[in-house]
Amino acid sequence: MNGMINTNTERNERGLLPYPIILAANKGELEAMKVVVLHYRSYMTSLYMCKLRDEQGNTYWGIDEDTRERLRTKLMQSVLAFKI
Repeated sequence: MNGMINTNTERNERGLLPYPIILAANKGELEAMKVVVLHYRSYMTSLYMCKLRDEQGNTYWGIDEDTRERLRTKLMQSVLAFKI
């Protein structure tokens, strides 16, 4: 399955995930779930990046760790709960 995972997701980064990967992730296969999370990583990154302030009051873009973990967890729960 590894060869199929690498080829299909690299070529299809913005498109749909291959159905066999969705099935495998839905069944709880760890490697397939990793592919799903990687597939949506760039989209989720845009959701958990936010403006933060440091101790001196400077504003910068950073990662909201709580939001990142909640999004990742929700994605994985949704994949596992998906009715095929």
